[in-house]
Amino acid sequence: MHPKVTILMPACNAGKYIAEAIRSVLEQTYADFELLIVDDGSTDDTVDVVRGFRDERIRLLCKEKEGISVALNAGLQMARGIYIARFDADDICLPDRLERQVIFLDGHPAYLVVGSDAEYISENGEHLFNFQCAGHTHREIIGNLYHCCPFIHSAVMYRKEAILRMGGYSRYAHNFEDYLLWVRLLKTGKCCNLPEPLLKVRINPSSVTIDEKWRGRRFRRLKYAILQRGVITREEGDELWRIIQQQDNKKTKDGAYHALCGKKLLANNYRPAKARWHVAKAIHANPFRLDNYILLWVSFLPQGWIKWLHRIIPRKI
Repeated sequence: MHPKVTILMPACNAGKYIAEAIRSVLEQTYADFELLIVDDGSTDDTVDVVRGFRDERIRLLCKEKEGISVALNAGLQMARGIYIARFDADDICLPDRLERQVIFLDGHPAYLVVGSDAEYISENGEHLFNFQCAGHTHREIIGNLYHCCPFIHSAVMYRKEAILRMGGYSRYAHNFEDYLLWVRLLKTGKCCNLPEPLLKVRINPSSVTIDEKWRGRRFRRLKYAILQRGVITREEGDELWRIIQQQDNKKTKDGAYHALCGKKLLANNYRPAKARWHVAKAIHANPFRLDNYILLWVSFLPQGWIKWLHRIIPRKI
């Protein structure tokens, strides 16, 4: 018999974290699932770690490196579940994640996708901040749809057939393949985010995505023009890819990671000493970014002032 849920996990060089991610799946209170791991050309020990687990619910597909969208689409074609729970190889599922989302979709047939809030952690598992989605109800999500991505990608569960009808993920929408999918999908059905954290999302320097401010204005303008139209051309995808490739180096990724940790340790967690340590690392990685020096200055302000600044100009702090 086919499982009701396929947990779809793309993985690329995730050997450092994937064992913890898999264990969090195997400890779910809901048991009618398969864990489909699509290895996207890993060159580390990711595949060996996965094969070290002896659980018949785990399926492994190994393929050449072609990017996350191609990996996800390949997984969708192989998935046996009617529901797809997206999950990343460096994140951690809380024990009742699947149960909570299955109950919701079973009870709300008009809804195509359900996400949740999350806790964000650093690369070593340290708490950074608790994240609340910009919208929880369908109405709230639609109202904010073109201002910010409505879901944490690794927190969603959706109906497989609805995604297949959309043609799956665009291979050209680099770093926002999920956002473009939601823009198209939500014209056909309803959605929501459960107002509770159901997973821990790990931020780490080797992540595919980085703080969007580091991508530059051209990337952001092109991205939001594509989202407004709901379609992307191959030429636009090629331009996005060139921008990403220019920034695909250790110094840029390390700098973006430490800057983001610094921001969150000030605005959401208020640990100024730890924040300054991260900001110093960001400055060392990229000493010509003015915003890092502004962030360092902000770290010496009282907590009340930082909260006020974050409230009135959240995109700046």
